[in-house]
Amino acid sequence: LEAYRVAVEISRWAAQQVIPAHRKHLRDQLVRAADSVVLNIAEGAGKGPGDSRRNHHRIALGSAAEVAAIIDICDFPEQAQRRNQVRRLGALLAGLTRR
Repeated sequence: LEAYRVAVEISRWAAQQVIPAHRKHLRDQLVRAADSVVLNIAEGAGKGPGDSRRNHHRIALGSAAEVAAIIDICDFPEQAQRRNQVRRLGALLAGLTRR
């Protein structure tokens, strides 16, 4: 899935980010949310078609929104590029939730 590929790229990026000490909790949350996207896409792919698969994709979409919010409130290198990448991922996941 294209969504999975993009999610892995975002997750790897998130794990490399440095955030000031007073925002350390956001770095931890960024990594957890980015990893959650990848893991929920993978788990959804392992389910048969139907509500369970869609639910995993919805959870991944919520985690992607969390990643986007953290990108918005922190000052990251390539911030605009990453924001666009997460938006694209969100669109891909929204499409998967309708299947």
